[in-house]
Amino acid sequence: MGIFKKINFGLTKTRNKMAGAIDDMLDSFDEITDDLYTELEEILVMGDVGVTTAVEITEKLREEAEKGKIKDANEVRQKIKDIISEMLYGGEDMGLITVPSIILVIGVNGVGKTTTIGKMAAMYKAQGKSVILGAADTFRAAAIDQLQIWADRAGVDIIKHKEGADPAAVVFDTINAAKARDNEIIIIDTAGRLHNKKNLMDELNKIYRVIDRELPYSDREVLLVLDSTTGQNAVNQAREFQAVAEITGIVLTKLDGTARGGVVLAIKNELGIPVKFIGVGEQIDDLQPFKPSAFADGLFDKIEYKEEEDISIEIVEESKEELEEVNEDILQEELSLEDVGDTPEDSETDDTGLQQEEEIEEQAEEEPEKKEKKRRGFFGLFNRNS
Repeated sequence: MGIFKKINFGLTKTRNKMAGAIDDMLDSFDEITDDLYTELEEILVMGDVGVTTAVEITEKLREEAEKGKIKDANEVRQKIKDIISEMLYGGEDMGLITVPSIILVIGVNGVGKTTTIGKMAAMYKAQGKSVILGAADTFRAAAIDQLQIWADRAGVDIIKHKEGADPAAVVFDTINAAKARDNEIIIIDTAGRLHNKKNLMDELNKIYRVIDRELPYSDREVLLVLDSTTGQNAVNQAREFQAVAEITGIVLTKLDGTARGGVVLAIKNELGIPVKFIGVGEQIDDLQPFKPSAFADGLFDKIEYKEEEDISIEIVEESKEELEEVNEDILQEELSLEDVGDTPEDSETDDTGLQQEEEIEEQAEEEPEKKEKKRRGFFGLFNRNS
């Protein structure tokens, strides 16, 4: 399944809620009025776009209408999509050019931080890059073991210390291991103790100093993992983390399981933090780079795709039917050939002829059993191969 298909599929619940409400609203208006703007604003707020962003979208829409670029309610839908795409654009690409480059991943418990790291490692490895993980979330119970499981799934190296070890020491060892092994991407799992901002800030600052000393010229991304199912709480969480960490991007997880996908707009527009990745499923390849245009399309348009699996099933079924037809033809030909042969009238009346006649009768008695064995054997072979 391709990137655009996965994003479109992952936004199904959000699209059904928000875009469905917008379509119903537009059907009730023949022309653009103030009531249309008011109802649109309410729908956007209910879709977790946020009040500030919802007002900004409606104001831009009003400006386009006043300029004569929107003539009727039917054109409103496309213009909303254009405005949203424009809002989301900028900063979504990962700026990782140096070798090695480093990614710090932050997030509170339960948002899918460890899973995100594993999927990210698998994604970069699939791109042909060598990846190493650093288990620097040393204070959360089982965090190291969970990251080890994902490292094994993705097939990448991991550097880890004992639980309770100094996170900065883990980062130091991971960087040195990456240098020795010529790894291109370093991904560090860091703590997300938002309830204790002072300790979190001190820990991150210590990690930053290690990176500045060991990799002074490396590209660096600090990604905050958020759970999209929490809606506006995710925005508040991002705001809190932004106060203690140099966040360069957001990873929004569990987008396929919620109707609150509009929170992407609020995070980008209100906090100015670009969304780098979105999680649209549970499989290891379901972490997708964020594409503004694909996201905007997915919010409003359900794209019908012919799944590769369905096509494969059809091909197998067609091949199976064709093979069965061929098998039946072959069997009929064999049966026809077996029916052609000497008859009693053709045989001589001497002892040899009588002996041949008896052999023919014995063969005739055995024929049904042989035919049945052939039929079972032939189609049994087909069933095993299929």
